[in-house]
Amino acid sequence: MQVQSPAFGDGDEIPRQFTCQGQDLAPALRWHDVPAAAKSLVLIVDDPDAPDPNAPKTTWVHEVLVDLPPNLDGLAEGHALPAGARFGVNDWKKQAWGGPCPPIGRHRYYFKVYALDTKLPLLAHPTKPEVLAAMRGHVLAEAVVMGTYQKK
Repeated sequence: MQVQSPAFGDGDEIPRQFTCQGQDLAPALRWHDVPAAAKSLVLIVDDPDAPDPNAPKTTWVHEVLVDLPPNLDGLAEGHALPAGARFGVNDWKKQAWGGPCPPIGRHRYYFKVYALDTKLPLLAHPTKPEVLAAMRGHVLAEAVVMGTYQKK
């Protein structure tokens, strides 16, 4: 399975419009080669460099999406959800995208898509730890694209 964004290449800078210094839109994503046995997809976007890439203390969660249909081949800019999919809770305690807004230095942002052999029996709006625990033993494939951002 592979994931990419038409907005930025793997390892490249995320354009400003997708950050707190721009319109704070979620960038479009495209994926392919989802296993035929997949029953749902999960997207987790996080930053392992918080708050300072030279002294990281936490991984900041920017977005959690669960129960994406396995026949979906991506998400449009803004991440409008298809029927049945739902937002989890990010580290701003919101059920939404929260774009890059690093307090210091250049941070890495990992967009991770997981293909699962089940739909997740979770709370209506789960946190990343709840999703990861529920996914255990159900991941058929995963794909990652990483972008970076530093405030100007």
